[in-house]
Amino acid sequence: MSRQDVNRSGEMDVFARVVRLGGFSAAARDLQMTPSAVSKLVARLEHRLGVRLLNRSTRQLQLTAEGAAFHEHSVRILADIADAERGAAGADVPRGRLSINANVPFGECALLPLVPEFVARYPQITLDIVLTDEVIDLIEKRTDVAVRAGPLKSSSLVARKLGGTRKAILAAPSYLARKGRPRVPADLANHDCLGFNTARTLNGWPVLHEGRAATLPAAGSVQVSDGASMQRLAVAGVGLARLALFHAREDIAAGRLVPVLEEFNPGDVEEIHAVFLGHGGILPARVRALLDFLVEKIRIEPLPVAAFMPMSTTSARSRRRTRAPAPSSAPAAPPAAGGRTRR
Repeated sequence: MSRQDVNRSGEMDVFARVVRLGGFSAAARDLQMTPSAVSKLVARLEHRLGVRLLNRSTRQLQLTAEGAAFHEHSVRILADIADAERGAAGADVPRGRLSINANVPFGECALLPLVPEFVARYPQITLDIVLTDEVIDLIEKRTDVAVRAGPLKSSSLVARKLGGTRKAILAAPSYLARKGRPRVPADLANHDCLGFNTARTLNGWPVLHEGRAATLPAAGSVQVSDGASMQRLAVAGVGLARLALFHAREDIAAGRLVPVLEEFNPGDVEEIHAVFLGHGGILPARVRALLDFLVEKIRIEPLPVAAFMPMSTTSARSRRRTRAPAPSSAPAAPPAAGGRTRR
């Protein structure tokens, strides 16, 4: 069969459905074909490409490394074709299922509050939202856009920056009353430091030590899987937590959490990005709509912790930093009428 006779987009569509639906029979029902016809088409595709795309067993199909790469490109090409056809037909209206994956703090504080406005603006989009601090494979989980905090690893994903946040070591007043306030970074060894139980997370906290950035061990009796759980446990007085300020700002403003060791805070900024499969320049209208909406609406700036603290607390700290006047042996004269008394 010559290359001109091969319906390559049709082969990609069949192969992508087999992967998405988990088998030849399910794909055949979706395509109104026989399972044997679907199986033969995939086998013919493998023969033409000269590689095995799927490992077959009696119970399941598993993508090979070559199959995963071909599937990634196929999904993107099919989406580009559909988007081009809609645009050519004058129907470039955002529509369809849009899958979003976000870490729990960002989802609770930034994403979910925006959902009512987004669905009102784009009524033909159906949102599928998953909140987890686990870093997922967008292809494996069939996700359009993921929001990730922290440094991005090199990959085939495209990223758009949504903002950045500083972090701080925080504690509930009840915890400090019980365990005391750490005065220097070395004091962390005597405190309960809440940590993460995910393999990708290092349970050490960056601090300034003798004028240089260093990472100190931060161990405690409780580890959690996400930042939202850590924040709730910190408010409950279970231990110290190093949290993103955009997530903890309301608890800081209300006095439920207070910063400690701020003079040793290195001031590192955790950047937040939306990542997606977008090489080639053409995005499905629904994905482009979400990305533009998030860039328009998200306002996460790397402000210092003092920007979120109650005014009375910051004023008290300012007064403590002001040196009191030296005592005088002479009695103080009463203030003149209309004069101001120095505080």
